[in-house]
Amino acid sequence: MWEYTDKVKEHFLNPSNVGEIENPDGIGDVGSLSCGDALRLTFKVDENEKIIDAKVKTFGCASAIASGSALTEMMIGKTVAEAEKISNQEIADYLGGLPKEKMHCSVMGHEALEKAIACYRGTPIEEKEGTVICECFGVTDLEITRAIQENNLKTIEEVTNFTKAGGGCERCHGDIAKILLEVQNQPQPEAEKPPLSNIQKMRLVEETIEREIRPSLQLDGGDIELIDIVGNRIIVATRGACSACKSAPITLKNLVEAKLREFVSPDLVVEEVAK
Repeated sequence: MWEYTDKVKEHFLNPSNVGEIENPDGIGDVGSLSCGDALRLTFKVDENEKIIDAKVKTFGCASAIASGSALTEMMIGKTVAEAEKISNQEIADYLGGLPKEKMHCSVMGHEALEKAIACYRGTPIEEKEGTVICECFGVTDLEITRAIQENNLKTIEEVTNFTKAGGGCERCHGDIAKILLEVQNQPQPEAEKPPLSNIQKMRLVEETIEREIRPSLQLDGGDIELIDIVGNRIIVATRGACSACKSAPITLKNLVEAKLREFVSPDLVVEEVAK
């Protein structure tokens, strides 16, 4: 048996906002009796697009009924734009969590919300696009891909928990595995590096000067001294042969600044203090 939270039990045994609004502003139907779960969501808004009432009729298991009930509570009082941001994971979290095998119930609530809002705006969601992968439950490759991307799914079992795909005859497991592999192999955007602290920047500048810059200058009898760091400005003074060299500005630009930009930050600018 699955372990249900007290919140799930509460919304299953005493669901909120059961029924159907007469002349609703938005209506969303998902699922079908043939696959075991079906849900109809209706809502009403005021002149400011705030949802003043929402009702749900659900045929299905405890998780499906609880998810629909929770969704209506989460919607009421929000504007349509705010309600649109409710995700299936937020529905599950509102209930204190759902068994992994029942996460598709929260997905069903989210899909009903999407359809109801599309209906309200006069732009109904088109029929399913893509190729049907799971014949038992009519789940397409695009639905599977979306579930994998939005919920970071890794296994066929997780895909089944979220979409029902593969939960029947299991003949589509091979196709689901291929989709998982394709999504996982997609290049991921590189995470933005946090900005360097002043201490980190100072340390990197000093290390780069010592390792990459000073040895080259000393070969010709020159040297460099780090005076200060002000934001992205690196204040230095040339020493030895460099201090009297007419090519010092070129050296500062093509060697010192170039190396610091390469190893520390591309935004750095090197400035020489007056002799």
